[in-house]
Amino acid sequence: MKPDKKQQQYRINEQIRVREVRIVGESGSSVMPTRQALDMARQQGVDLVEISPNANPPVCRLIDYSKFLYQQKKRAKEMKAKQVKVEVKEIRFGPQTDEHDYQFKLKHAREFLEEGNKVRAYVFFRGRSILFKEQGEVLLLRFANDLEEVGKVESMPSLEGKKMFLYLAPKKAGVAKKSQQARDREASEAETKENYRQPKEATPEIDVDMPANGGLFANAKISAEALKKLTEDAGEE
Repeated sequence: MKPDKKQQQYRINEQIRVREVRIVGESGSSVMPTRQALDMARQQGVDLVEISPNANPPVCRLIDYSKFLYQQKKRAKEMKAKQVKVEVKEIRFGPQTDEHDYQFKLKHAREFLEEGNKVRAYVFFRGRSILFKEQGEVLLLRFANDLEEVGKVESMPSLEGKKMFLYLAPKKAGVAKKSQQARDREASEAETKENYRQPKEATPEIDVDMPANGGLFANAKISAEALKKLTEDAGEE
C-alpha cells in the first residue's frame, strides 16, 4: 500500500534516530535518550511522535499517532473556520444618479458591510459627463457619510481614468458610530412614540387664582367659587 503523504509529515517511533529527545506533556518537559523514550511509549501503549524536529533536541510527544493526526486535523479546521473571507463588493453610480437608485444601492452597500465585506463604490463618467466629476465626488462623499455607522473610509474619492473610486471597509462590531442623520431619526421616532402614549384628551386643572384671560372655563369656575363664598357669608349673617 502506498504510504499516506499526510502521515509522513511526522516521524514516529523507530523513524526518530537522534540520540536524545525532549518529551513534553501535561506535567512539563524533560530531556532523555531516545531509546528510553521509546521504551516509555511501549509501556504506555502509545507512539513516540516527533512534533518539532528543528528544536535542539527535537521535541516529541507520547501519544497515539492516529489520535494525534485527528487533533491536528481538527485544529486546522477550527483555524480555517475562524478566518473570515473578505470579499470586495462593487457599487456603481452614474454622475447624475437619482434619489431612488441611490437609496437602493445604499441599502445593498450597508448589507455588504454588515456581512464583513469591503465596498468599492465608483462613479462612471461616460463621454462628456466627465465635466460632472465634482458632482461625482460629492455623491461618493455623501455615500461614505451615510454609511459611517457600519463602514470606514479606506481611500477618499480619486479619479482613475473615467472612474472615480471610493473604498470602504467594515467597522468592527460594537464600535460603529451613529451619524447625525441616524440620531435625528431615532429622536424623531422616540418623540412620535411618546406622543402616541399620551392620552388624546386631557382635562387641565384650572387654578382659582388663574387670571381672567384664562378662558371661559376658568371664568366659570371662578364665578362658581365666588357665588359659593357669597352664600356662606350670607348664612353666617
